Amino acid sequence: MINKEEFRKKVILSAGQIFSHYGFKKTSMEEIAKALKMGKSSIYYYFESKEDIFEAVVLYEANILRNDLTTAIKSVESPIDKMKKYVFVRMKSFEKLSNYYNAIFDKNLDHFDFIETIREKYDREELAILRLIIYHGERKKVFNVVNSEYTAMAIQTTLKGLEVPLFWKKKEVNIENRLNAILDVLFYGIVKK
Repeated sequence: MINKEEFRKKVILSAGQIFSHYGFKKTSMEEIAKALKMGKSSIYYYFESKEDIFEAVVLYEANILRNDLTTAIKSVESPIDKMKKYVFVRMKSFEKLSNYYNAIFDKNLDHFDFIETIREKYDREELAILRLIIYHGERKKVFNVVNSEYTAMAIQTTLKGLEVPLFWKKKEVNIENRLNAILDVLFYGIVKK
């Protein structure tokens, strides 16, 4: 017998694949139930609506991203390596976590209150992580930053600007060269010294 949490996770994983493939709008409860080989009524016992399932999927993926980023940052000591790990893991995770990515950036989902809450939480968490990496770099005298808040916002803005060309056009299979170029500008600037 499967318990409630196991069943919820099974629904979340299955629905996540369907949302990822068809998008929120084109996914139906019938498709989710069919993928799980059960009736819709079984799913409605645990989730009130398709929106409720989508929210659970997005939050599940958000936790995966948070855990991946935390693990990556803790896996290295140098502030430069922490920033590099953060950037690479963040950008590569968005490729895999398409439902979370869509919730954060798809303007067609703006009418859901939970989406705005998730966006705001994501922005706050990302800025906090970036400030922590910058602080770590300043303490070790590796980074020379005038204002860590503005620096964190500038890095976040740069990363968000990269997302559109990297993920929406899907032209470049290997994004590492592009990310390394961004990191070179971030760490060393473009002004000759």
